[in-house]
Parts: sequence; structure tokens; C-alpha cells
Amino acid sequence: MRRLTFWQAVYELLSSMRFAISLLSIIAIASVIGTVLQQNQPYSNYAIEFGDFWFQPFLWLGLFDVYHTSWFLGILAFLVLSTSLCIYRQSPGVLRDVKHYREQASLKSLRAMPYHSEFDCAQPQEVLTGAQAWLLTQGYRFKQQERTDGLMLAAKKGSMQRLGYLLAHAAIVVICIGGLLDGNLLLKLQEVLGQKEVELRNVPQSQIPERSRLGMGNLSFRGMLELPEGTAGDVVFLNAGRGYFVQELPFTVKLKQFHIEHYSTGQPKLFASDIEVTEKATGKVTAATVKVNHPLVVNGIAIYQSSFGDGGSQLQFAAWDWFGKQVQPQALAAVSQSSQPLSWQGKQRTLEFGDFRAFNIENLGETAQAQGLGKLLQDVRQVKAEKKVKNVGPSIQFKVRDAQGQAREYLNYLAPFEQDGRYYLMSGVRSEVAAPFAFIRIPLDADLQPDTFMRLRATMFDTAAWREVARRTAEKAQRDGAISAPYRQEFEQSLHWVLQRFSEGGFAALESFLDDKVPKDKRQVVAQTYIKLLQGAVIDVMKLAQEQAKQPVIELDETHYRFLMDSLVAISASFDYGSDFYLQPVGFTEVKSSGFQLTRSPGKNLVYLGSLLLVLGIFCMFYIRENRIWVWAGAGKVLLAMSANRRDEQTATEFARHTETLTTLVGRQEDGKT
Repeated sequence: MRRLTFWQAVYELLSSMRFAISLLSIIAIASVIGTVLQQNQPYSNYAIEFGDFWFQPFLWLGLFDVYHTSWFLGILAFLVLSTSLCIYRQSPGVLRDVKHYREQASLKSLRAMPYHSEFDCAQPQEVLTGAQAWLLTQGYRFKQQERTDGLMLAAKKGSMQRLGYLLAHAAIVVICIGGLLDGNLLLKLQEVLGQKEVELRNVPQSQIPERSRLGMGNLSFRGMLELPEGTAGDVVFLNAGRGYFVQELPFTVKLKQFHIEHYSTGQPKLFASDIEVTEKATGKVTAATVKVNHPLVVNGIAIYQSSFGDGGSQLQFAAWDWFGKQVQPQALAAVSQSSQPLSWQGKQRTLEFGDFRAFNIENLGETAQAQGLGKLLQDVRQVKAEKKVKNVGPSIQFKVRDAQGQAREYLNYLAPFEQDGRYYLMSGVRSEVAAPFAFIRIPLDADLQPDTFMRLRATMFDTAAWREVARRTAEKAQRDGAISAPYRQEFEQSLHWVLQRFSEGGFAALESFLDDKVPKDKRQVVAQTYIKLLQGAVIDVMKLAQEQAKQPVIELDETHYRFLMDSLVAISASFDYGSDFYLQPVGFTEVKSSGFQLTRSPGKNLVYLGSLLLVLGIFCMFYIRENRIWVWAGAGKVLLAMSANRRDEQTATEFARHTETLTTLVGRQEDGKT
């Protein structure tokens, strides 16, 4: 056995089919991962989804950006090399088979073929002439050779089938080269050589150093550009692991106006952007409307409509005091996607505003304030959980951060939310990013304003009002015969205590007292008593609040009674709100923004070409049949042999037809002789 040198062994390995198939298998597995696992998301999202245990190995393997990892690009490069060597190694044999007719085939090999027939014939040359005419009508090309043992007619049809092998392998090479071009291979090499470095800081793009910036001549990229209406940009940001690169553009993109259309439910139906592109080199201006799947291509760079959002809207709020005596709100102006300091009751805080959303499709049928407030709340009202999906109007999301850096996140809606004919303002709160919002429903009066509730709330927290409320409620109870005169003072003291306890923590404070001080078998009875006292007292709290505000006293009916019960629930829930003020959105001036994805992908056309070659190769290999026919005439005999790349029923049928034709030719020759 011949020993191979090292380089010969390497050549044998790289040009072997098994090596190429192994690489293809790895690429296929990686592509499945890249399809199933959403790519190029913020790392914080992956950490939350997979946890620290799986996040680190996934990060090390580069599974969050599979198609741009060094190992994936390296496998593509090896696949290009391996497949190219396969083509180089196999092409001579394939081309030789395509060109040659194999007229040198021996009679022994022909007689060994599964499809062959032999006839006795006195004039075999005449039969051979008839066979030529027949094969021409069947689409065969042939070559005749005179040999020492007779005449050989070698014919073939469908030789292009053999080229399918080369086309399919060439397609793999072309597609992989396209993938390498679009896979930032050159950028990876620059990173390895230390010429480029990922930027990890959150700083303005003008402060990004040159080592983290990519020039206009960068071969390929895919980045995002966010533009508010009326602004322009000439760079895009490319995600790169934990950081990013800044890609310089050869033009400036300006967003003139953003358009959006909605379905009746509020879901977006169509969104598009009117843009102007000004080329830096020539000053040429191109105006166009970019829609989803309808990009604008300038200098080989495609501008896609990718997303939309808030561009820094002007917001107006009414800031209400949750727990003090203040009845009137304070006006507050803000800008979305910004932060500003706030001094409230002598405490310094920071408001961090997120996106303003003009449309919100939400399921608010079951609010968190109806969850987990204990049996006392369920005694006050029964809230039915139901799924109710609708557009609930504009909202703003923001965080309130204290001096220690602790923050809670809020989601406040501007438009009232209707349920069972009653209207509420919705405010959601959460202390963790991954947690759902817990919603508080603030009841609105007949004018769809929170003023009446806020007056009730302020009076409920006014210590000076408790004694007057207790006196009025006790007087009414005595007049109605609910209590007798000797028990009036004790009744007033109980009312005063219930109001005080409720103002300290809502229903949870009353429930905590019951758990600590009242035997378990008597808690239900005592709880019902406290609830009845609170239900009776809140009526007089409302009357006193209206009198102090010089407003007409509300006549108690079913609607207003339900308003009072809703108010008790909202006041109790405010203790879990995590803030001593409530920001009610009262107005806005919307500024839209549009998100564009800009791509330069020179390998795209190569991928298209490779796909075409692959289709042609598969068509040649699977739909073209290669048949070869030999007809030998000599020594008083005629030999017919046939080979095909497929041994199936169709091949057998065709051979039977050729045999029948040759039999007819032999028969005619014999008849003519007779």
C-alpha cells in the first residue's frame, strides 16, 4: 500500500465527500439553532430567559449570534475549500464521461450488462445502419468505430445528468462564499488582529473612538437607525456581542414624516416613512416612501422599514398627593425617553420616562388590585375575572427612582377604562422588570374626572376629620335605631379606630390586626363588623369632603354607593403602589419615530446565483436520465447492450422497445434476403 505524505493526506481528507458532509451537518445544526433561538437580542433578555447556568455556555458558544461567530465562519471557509477540492478532484472524470462515448467497451463487458440482447444476422452492417436511424429519432447522439472484431455503434443521451454533480457542488461553494461576504469575515479578522474593538460604553456616537467605527468602504453590514420625525442620521449601530460598532454611511437619511394606519381594534395595519436621502459625495437628494418589504436602495445599501415607536413626545401630567391633605394636583411637564428630577414632600426623586404609546391593545379584564387583597376586600366587592381585549388608548411608562437608587416602574393610561358602566383611570406598577404590572383602578365621577375621589381620599387621611365623621355616623345610627344612647360613645370610638387603622394600611392593616388580636373562630364576625363600620363611615367622609370643597352633596344611590366602594378599594391598593404621588397623564403632543434597518449585502447576489445553480444541479441529477446504448455488428451477430443511471421500470421498458426495433430490423434483413 502506497504511503501518503502529510500534504497528500491533508488533500485526501479535505477533498473527501465524508469531510464535506460532516461540515454540512454541523452547519445544518447551527442553522437550526439560529432559526429557533432569536438572534441579536440584548444579552439581558437572554439572561432572564435562560438563567445564569445556561447563559454563560450559550454566550461562550456564540449561540446568540450564530451566523457571525468565528467558528461558524471558519466552518464555511473550510466547506468552501473542501467542496472546491472535491470539484477539482472529480471534474476531470465527470467531463470525460460527458465527452466520451465509451466505444472501446469490450464484448465481454457488454454481455455482462443486465440489459443486453444478441441476434444472429447474416448482414449485420445493414442492421447497424437501421439502428443509427432509429437512435437519431430517439434523441441519441452516437459515434461509430470500426474495430478488429466488427463495427461498434456507441450512443448516449442525457449526459447533462453528470453535470448535475458539478453544479450542485459549485452551488455550495458560491452560497458559502456569499455567506462569508455577508458574515463580516473581514471585521472578525480585524478584531482578531486588534485593529477593531467593540464599544461597550453608552456614550454619544460622536464620542466613539476610531477603533470602534467602521468606514464607508465596509464590505457588508446590517444595522439599525432610529429617527424621530424631522431628524436625520448618517450612522447605524451594529450589534456585536455585549457592545456595538458604529457604521459610517455614505449618505444622510432624514425622516420627514411617519404614517401609520390601524385596524378598528387598534392593531397597526400599515406603517411607512417619508424619507430623504442625501448622498455625501454628490449632494444628490432622493425622496421616497419606505414601507415594509418595499425598501429603498441607495449606493448598494438597502433601507428597510423595520419598526416604529416614540420619538420624544411632549407630556403633561397632574401630580396628585396619595396620602396627604392636598386636594389640588400639581402640573408637571415632561418629555418621553428622558429623565428629570422631582422634589416631592421634601424628598428627591428621579423620573425616568420611557416610550409614549398612542395605541395600546391590552387585556385588562382582571386587574391586580382584585388579586390577593384578602378576604376583607372580597367582602366589599366581588370582582369577576374576564378576558377583555381592546384598545385602551394612550399610555406612558416611567420609573420613579429614589435617592438610594431603588426604582419602581409605572404604566399610566390617559383615557378612562370602562367596566360595567363605570369608569376608571388605570395605573400599573411593578418592582421587577420581568414581573407583570399590578393595576390600580381609580374611580371617576360623572364628569370622568378623579377630583371627587381625590377629595374623598384627602378627607380619609385627615386626622381632624375622623372625629366629625364618627360623630355624624353615630348620630345617624342612633337616629335609625341601630344603636342606643348608652353605646354611642363606644360606637364613635370604634369608628374612629377603624378610620385610623384603615388610613395606616388599608384593608391589609385591618386584616393584620384581626390575625394578631382576634381568635380565629371569631375573625369572620369581627371582620364583617369592621367592614360595615367602614361602609357606613365612608358615606359621611364623602359628604364632609364635598362640604369642605363647597360642592353639592352627592345623593346616595346604587351608582354612588358603588363609587364609594371602588374608592375604598383604590385607597387600600395605594399602600402597595410604592409611591406617595400619582401622575395622571392629561395631555400630550406626540412625536413619532421610525426604525430603519440598513443592509449592505454583496453576497446576496451570490446566494441567489448559488440557489439557481443548486436548482439546476438537482434538476439534472433527479430529472435527467443518462442512457448509453451499444450496438455491435460482426461475425454474423448483432449485440445490443444498454446501461442507465437508474435501473427501474422505465429503463426496462425503453430497453424492450430498443430490442423490439432491432428484432424488426433483423427480421426485415432476413425477409429481404429470402
